[in-house]
Amino acid sequence: MSAPPADPSDDPILTTREAARLLGIAVSTAQQWIENGLLPAWKTPGGHRRVRLSAVSALLRERTSQMPPAPVRAHVPVHAGDCAALPAATPAPHPVDEAARLAALDATALLDSAPEAVFDRLTWLATQVTDSPMALLTLVHDERQFFKSRVGVTMAETPRDVSFCTHAILRDEPFMVADTLLDGRFRDNPYVTGAPHIRFYAGVPLVDADGFRLGTLCVMDREPRRLRERELRALGELADIAAEEIRRRPVVS
Repeated sequence: MSAPPADPSDDPILTTREAARLLGIAVSTAQQWIENGLLPAWKTPGGHRRVRLSAVSALLRERTSQMPPAPVRAHVPVHAGDCAALPAATPAPHPVDEAARLAALDATALLDSAPEAVFDRLTWLATQVTDSPMALLTLVHDERQFFKSRVGVTMAETPRDVSFCTHAILRDEPFMVADTLLDGRFRDNPYVTGAPHIRFYAGVPLVDADGFRLGTLCVMDREPRRLRERELRALGELADIAAEEIRRRPVVS
């Protein structure tokens, strides 16, 4: 087995159990993959196997592209008008490049498109690696955010002015709200005061080839909390895979 990289600061060390959890497989399967050389690892002086997050991410990318399609659920569009009765929270400002960002989003042809297994796997994995009951892959449009993939959420979209993700696309780094009831931007949000009762949010922007932040991969919980550094790094890796998939799509003129 290869030795770990010299500088561990940008590439966390995982146990076999943690690697298995990120890959969505049993620990015994991860151990077999290590023995067969499919997942690079090394032994500590105490005889324990350790794996770098970069090795898990590389294998995850390969498996995501090769796995057979998962069952596709029925696609029932929900339009912004269906949510018109909801009270509006204080909206986030729009990005300075909003017109160009919206044009780039439209060019993906992903708005109002049917669910796809490649994205559904990533939202499911996001719930697993962060131990969160809800995950979304969102696309933030002019007046609404569309959920290209969702776990634990029944809505297919929400108005943009009450979305958490419209705040997340204002920055390059992950956006996390540890307790929505303690944050003036969100304490009166209808999805905080009512179903699904969001108390925690963490989202990572999906960045296209031109640097536009089109939406997010995000997780939510009904209890206040924070993601550990390793969980946040794993969520970022999954968001990068989602963004890479979007970049591979043909642009619609």
